[in-house]
Amino acid sequence: MSSQVDCRYFSDRVDAAHKLIESIPKELFENRDTIVIALSKGGVVIADIVAKELESEFDILLIESILAPKNPDLCIAKVSETQDVVIHTALTNSFDIEDELVYHEAKRVYDKKIISHLYKYRKGQHRKSVKDKAVILVDECIETDLTTLVAIKSMIASEAKNVYIATPILDEISYTNLIQISDGVYYVHKIRDYISIEYYYDELKTLEFEQIERILEKNEWNNSKYRYKQSTRELHIW
Repeated sequence: MSSQVDCRYFSDRVDAAHKLIESIPKELFENRDTIVIALSKGGVVIADIVAKELESEFDILLIESILAPKNPDLCIAKVSETQDVVIHTALTNSFDIEDELVYHEAKRVYDKKIISHLYKYRKGQHRKSVKDKAVILVDECIETDLTTLVAIKSMIASEAKNVYIATPILDEISYTNLIQISDGVYYVHKIRDYISIEYYYDELKTLEFEQIERILEKNEWNNSKYRYKQSTRELHIW
């Protein structure tokens, strides 16, 4: 694994997923109740492949950005579908934005966007339980750690047993932060001077709703097989 990237390293998300799998110690997740969770639309493709390789459950975690009141291009916090919030305190302090305002906006974003996405992607159903499971949070890249931090917070609040991070591209500073609060961080390239995600992929197509829907529907069948396998294993242990 390299610490500096100066060219495109992946042809597309599928290529990135297969290279990422090589960095994950698969034996660590054998005979464990594991779930792979995608943190973004692009992360769905990668997480789907990782889940198949590990023969684990698959799901998504809905997360939305909270933007600065007077700067719609500036993300100051993230809110997840479990209504957990992580604030970029350096930014909110710099722009003199009170936490109360951020939490108020988080509630509005949750009600307007996340609930809508719950019906769009899951027919109104909440995500699968992560209680006592080993969770692998997957994204197509981690530039800043706000999204991953709120995902970790959500998993801990939901009583996950272990939380791991997996991504093809990882900012070096984010790695330093995440390795301290997770059980492991797996990556292909760790970047010292991150540019933008497009710089590291030859092709990065926007995923349409129908593509994500197909992946989710396909994984419902795979998840059923996984749960049957786990229940059978537990019966043998008992």
